[in-house]
Amino acid sequence: MAIDFTLAPEHEEIRRRVRAFIQETVIPAVKEFDDEGKVTSRQEYIHAILELRGKAQAEGLWLPHMPKEWGGMGLGHVELAMVQSEAAKTRLGPWILNCAAPDEGNMHTLLHWGTDEQKEKYLRPLLQGVKMSCFAMTEPEVAGSDPTLIRTNAVKDGDEWVINGHKWFISNARRASFAILIAKTEFDVPEGSRGANTAFLVDLPQEGWNDVREVETMHGSTGHSEIVITDLRVPDSQILGGRGNGHRLGQYRLGPARLAHCMRWISQAETALDMMVDRALNRYSHGSLLADKQGIQWLIADSAMELYQCKLMVLHAASKIDKGEDFRTEVSMAKHFVANSLNRIVDRAIQVHGALGYSTDTPLAHMFQHARWARFADGADEIHQMRIAERTIAAYQATGSTNAATGGLPL
Repeated sequence: MAIDFTLAPEHEEIRRRVRAFIQETVIPAVKEFDDEGKVTSRQEYIHAILELRGKAQAEGLWLPHMPKEWGGMGLGHVELAMVQSEAAKTRLGPWILNCAAPDEGNMHTLLHWGTDEQKEKYLRPLLQGVKMSCFAMTEPEVAGSDPTLIRTNAVKDGDEWVINGHKWFISNARRASFAILIAKTEFDVPEGSRGANTAFLVDLPQEGWNDVREVETMHGSTGHSEIVITDLRVPDSQILGGRGNGHRLGQYRLGPARLAHCMRWISQAETALDMMVDRALNRYSHGSLLADKQGIQWLIADSAMELYQCKLMVLHAASKIDKGEDFRTEVSMAKHFVANSLNRIVDRAIQVHGALGYSTDTPLAHMFQHARWARFADGADEIHQMRIAERTIAAYQATGSTNAATGGLPL
């Protein structure tokens, strides 16, 4: 089985163009805005970002994850990995190319599950960059890693559904024109059934959708809302993907979305490693540069090895998605490993920078705050470990070998 991650010449050219656009156009333009918590002029911030989005469209660097017939670049997941990693050299890069979460995952979901009418009403504006969206699944009362426990419920009333419930950590809710809302609609199925939930398209703002607050996190209050839903009425035509398919739809959305997060995290980890090496080459202490000290060399070596593993895992998982193969185990492994590696590599970079790294004079402190989120976003570490173990055991039981659960590689 050949495994070749060499990019075709046309894709290598795209990578070069994305890198040049991010480094030469985006980063200089957003240097005052890259930390949203420090933005002093909201109007200036919005103007700058929208201007950059227009330039991305003009450069043909828009929607790298979407098919060409929908205005995208038509890239596979292997090619998308290099675009996402280049874009994520700045926090705003993926958003400027219109391939940032949660809109990116919602675009995939609408394209796959939406009716023609739903695609025109909801998908088209997302692709054009004139509207934003959110995905409302997580709830405070139950474990977010187990969607079968969702308590938000929808009851049929004629041609409408009446929805009541409680959601939180709904990213982008305050900016969204619509939500994909997951609610329980089937009450006569066994507890834990994956056929109990349904996805609804909810126009925002709307009576019954009450945005209570933005939840304050380690990196501030930047768009994760708590929502109380009270007698929200939604027409039957607003069901997305069919009644009882909410769990399947959510898992379809989360698989590639997890890998897209990994692509962006790799970029952040690489930035941290670059900063670590640069610091080591320029900081003199106790008779030599830090780069000459074995303890620092180990930190650099461990980070380089982990980053190499991250890149290979993401590329292999992406190749399985492109081939239409079962990618669940590989994506779970990549998501777990890359998230943890990001935390370790940024932490080492902070250590090499000393007190400077702990300050906000470099981006490392802010990167570390964001990195901690990676270990539970789109599935906590422990959930992925549980699924990986289950599939490893199942592979052995089925074939007498665990090879299929470790990438199915020819060695």
